[in-house]
Amino acid sequence: MSRVHKFRNQEKLYFISYATVNWIDVFIRKEYKDILVESLKHCIENKGLELYAWCIMTSHVHLIIGTSGDKMEDIVRDMKRHTPKTLLKAIKEYPGESRREWMLWMFERAGKHNPNNEHYQFWLQHNKPIELIDSEMTEQKLNYIHDNPIEAGFVENAWEYIYSSARDYQTENKGLFDIHFL
Repeated sequence: MSRVHKFRNQEKLYFISYATVNWIDVFIRKEYKDILVESLKHCIENKGLELYAWCIMTSHVHLIIGTSGDKMEDIVRDMKRHTPKTLLKAIKEYPGESRREWMLWMFERAGKHNPNNEHYQFWLQHNKPIELIDSEMTEQKLNYIHDNPIEAGFVENAWEYIYSSARDYQTENKGLFDIHFL
């Protein structure tokens, strides 16, 4: 990993994105998105993750994060290590999953091509953390995160998308997390 894509200062905020291998649209089901929500909650409650903005899309996640506990790279590593186990189990057990065999085959195939994995690879390995160096850059990333569901055609207004912090920022309604505001 290049020096450009590392968490260099734990006191700064970072924009990160991570995606499923081959950008597989796993998160079209509420059950799968809820597993990610629970993982983020665990990291907030137990690892010191500070969540400033977030959005779960069908194949990827966008976050603006900080930390008051564990190092950010450790939090992200642990989250990306834990969630695939739970998600793969859910994919195997979800009764209406018509894409089960294909998705499992794709994750297994990716895992076999990466010597760091025993069986499956769920996430692409990079997070490409970008340090938010000023308010202009922070606002640009915040808008990018919140506008993603609009650009994808899921909603007309960002605050309508449940799996995003847009409702925290744009309405008086509380979202799924106790976020830190920018």
